[in-house]
Amino acid sequence: MALSEFELIRRFFTYPARNAVLGVGDDAAIVRARRGAELVISTDMLVAGRHFARDADPERLGHKALAVNLSDMAAMGATPRWATLSVALPRVNAGWLRAFARGFMRLARRHGMDLVGGDTTRGPLNINVQIIGEAPAGRALRRDGARAGDEVWVSGTLGDAALALELARGRLEFTPRERRRLQKRLEAPTPRIALGVGLRGVARSAIDVSDGLVADLGHICERSKVAAVVQFDCIPASAAMKRHLDRPAGRVALLAGGDDYELVFTAGPARSGAIARLSRRLRLGLTRIGRIVRRQRGARLVTVLDAAGRPMTVKRGGYEHFN
Repeated sequence: MALSEFELIRRFFTYPARNAVLGVGDDAAIVRARRGAELVISTDMLVAGRHFARDADPERLGHKALAVNLSDMAAMGATPRWATLSVALPRVNAGWLRAFARGFMRLARRHGMDLVGGDTTRGPLNINVQIIGEAPAGRALRRDGARAGDEVWVSGTLGDAALALELARGRLEFTPRERRRLQKRLEAPTPRIALGVGLRGVARSAIDVSDGLVADLGHICERSKVAAVVQFDCIPASAAMKRHLDRPAGRVALLAGGDDYELVFTAGPARSGAIARLSRRLRLGLTRIGRIVRRQRGARLVTVLDAAGRPMTVKRGGYEHFN
């Protein structure tokens, strides 16, 4: 028996709302912000064949659909509270929907947030999530706060998600264990919510690495009217990545691969001790990779230096949706 739109929503996307006045089931949700908080709002769309393979594992896809939005909250230093989910489906597949909802809601519960609404329709597979979080008034992290003299830091390791894409192209070789790890980095990223919250009052600017290190650090530089110098040898890389840094594909993955969803942030040198303590508390590597400098007319926003101090050529600056 075919499921109606309302039955589909009831079976797969209706959950008790713990943090909302009114959740799924009405014409709109009702939420109440905490006293002294500002709302932080973001949205992301994932399109089959563009952002994920049409045969992608639905449970991991549900996780990633929410994770990329949670990463935006992390970059703003916000605590996620509510989300809406809209899905276009070519057909109703109960098994696919059950697995997708399981991945989505497991991550939502992990971060104590509610799914409070959305929409479904027939069409090419397309997933859109809007997320709403909170940050103490005036304390959200932004892109426009970097200053000359700041240090540039990044969390975790970079480039593994891009290496996972190289698996299909067959241009690089990996062990079975590396293949599983790289695929997980691409399909089930970890949003750095605790890090973002911990950086409030420590970092001057932040962004998540979704389009690639050079491109995303460039966004900070553009908004802050500064430039950045990055030491290539300081960029944190996994063991799998380090084995391929002598290859152009490996270097491009590290600098411009995207889909890492780590945080890159800037902070004054006096904050290095606080950053080290935060790293230990979260058990998460935080690595200083460069510095912020004054912008020079005609110069690059982000300059990457090799071990000899020479500028490197970055052939691809980051992911572009319309290229």
